[in-house]
Amino acid sequence: MSAHLVLIDALNLIRRIYAVQERPFVQSKNQLDGELAEKTQQQVLFNTQQACNKALENILGYQQASHALAVFDSQNPCWRYTLYPDYKKGRKKMSPFLANELPNIQDSFFKLGVDSLLSEEDEADDLIATLATKMALHGQNVTIVSTDKGFLSLLSPNIHIYDYFNRRYLDEDYVKEKFDIKPTQLVDLWTLTGDNTNKIPGVAGIGQITAANLLNEYTSLNAILTSNDLKLSLKEKLDASEEQIELSRKLLTLKQNIPLGFNLKDIRLKQPIPEHNNRLNNQEAL
Repeated sequence: MSAHLVLIDALNLIRRIYAVQERPFVQSKNQLDGELAEKTQQQVLFNTQQACNKALENILGYQQASHALAVFDSQNPCWRYTLYPDYKKGRKKMSPFLANELPNIQDSFFKLGVDSLLSEEDEADDLIATLATKMALHGQNVTIVSTDKGFLSLLSPNIHIYDYFNRRYLDEDYVKEKFDIKPTQLVDLWTLTGDNTNKIPGVAGIGQITAANLLNEYTSLNAILTSNDLKLSLKEKLDASEEQIELSRKLLTLKQNIPLGFNLKDIRLKQPIPEHNNRLNNQEAL
């Protein structure tokens, strides 16, 4: 029987829901940068947990999943920060109130039958990519629930990306319309242009249109770099950014071979169990 695994990019879902729940209280204050009173903050957290549970129920019902897993980032910096300390520099940090609430949200997810996976070294994106590709290699269907564009490079006949907030699938047509290339070329595109969302630099002087045109002509970044018929000005830009290209490509490439240490049957949807260690740790993988 074919399985359908739903992988939820948990912090992508939770942080967006939290922002929606917090906004009315913040906007009602005269100073937008002021901290909310503790009682108000507790109300926001309660509302967030209820909204997250409702979102999870909606996702599972709509997707008709046989298996599901909520994947969380570690609170500690991942390996990408070791390679590049400015990774995600300037990004708004998670509210400490929300960070402290995450174990309770994980518990509430488990009561709905969905386990949670955390890692100490890798990002949720890497764990999700590993799970998705392993399933796809066995001909099983996977839906990644996230608005993170980084997952678009994984699109295939068995791997789908679902934007819960806009109730739409982000498919090959979406990639073509937005980037004018194929999903398999996205990492090469962002290596050339940089990824401002994560503060990963690209090649100076190469924008998205130029990068897409190059990839449509040469098919891959490697083919571009080894070509003998590039314009001199373009070749000079690429040669000057050789080290940056190598670094950016490493940062942008999702891992797909992380030892996970559990079987598909462990995340099959079932009736919730009252007490259970609902935080799997992939560091215990064999």
